Amino acid sequence: MKTSGKETADQVQNIADSGVFSIRSENLPTWCPGCGYFGIHHGLNAAIQGLELPHHEVVVVSGIGCAGRYPFFSGTYGLHTVHGRALPVSTGVKLARPELTVFAVGGDGDGLGIGGGHLPHIARRDVDVNYLLFDNSIYGLTKGQPSPSSPLGFKSKMSPKGTQDAPLNASLMALSYGASFVARLFAGDPETISNTLMEGVRHKGFALFHIYSPCVTFDKTFKTWEHLKDWVHPLPANHDAHDLKKGMMLALDDPFAMGILYRRD
Repeated sequence: MKTSGKETADQVQNIADSGVFSIRSENLPTWCPGCGYFGIHHGLNAAIQGLELPHHEVVVVSGIGCAGRYPFFSGTYGLHTVHGRALPVSTGVKLARPELTVFAVGGDGDGLGIGGGHLPHIARRDVDVNYLLFDNSIYGLTKGQPSPSSPLGFKSKMSPKGTQDAPLNASLMALSYGASFVARLFAGDPETISNTLMEGVRHKGFALFHIYSPCVTFDKTFKTWEHLKDWVHPLPANHDAHDLKKGMMLALDDPFAMGILYRRD
């Protein structure tokens, strides 16, 4: 359904009035038009606003990749670190300044590839860091190679015959490593991202937010907006988020069920 110019202007004004823009820096995001990261950006900004967190008490830590640019677009403190090292740097920040709210952000290549060895240890230590894993199943910044979460048979310039590597399941990995809060989310639903982030921040311990997002430039066949909108769906209404085994079964058997898979209070 098309909207009029006035309706669009009213929507923009409502967003501006919410104060969300106050969390942005003067640098506009440089992601490709239509990238799902814009929805994640809005969801995180809204969560910071909703929690009324002083901006100088928030730190966003990134590695390398499209998500690595995130700290430049945030009006909070930020650290742009090296490839795959957002989690250990976040751990250091939290240990040095435990009163700060720390967000780590990174893509599936950054977090499950070169940085994959850090996820088990921050999870088992239950460090109070909130990790937003932007999962588009592709290396976007380096022009479209398959990533650790690309499906079998995924074709790209680097895998013209289809990748032969089985994909990793970040949600299931985090649960098996002992993460105390694990949620799976969709970049096309920033409101749910915001609400879930607020719950995760209030939770004292390591929180993984596994966020599915399309790469509109290099992936035309798998995690597209059209596919994700058809595939994603809420967790069963009767799901008990305090039941680890049920959370693990859902992570394994229903990879497109969105919501809080597990929380240990």
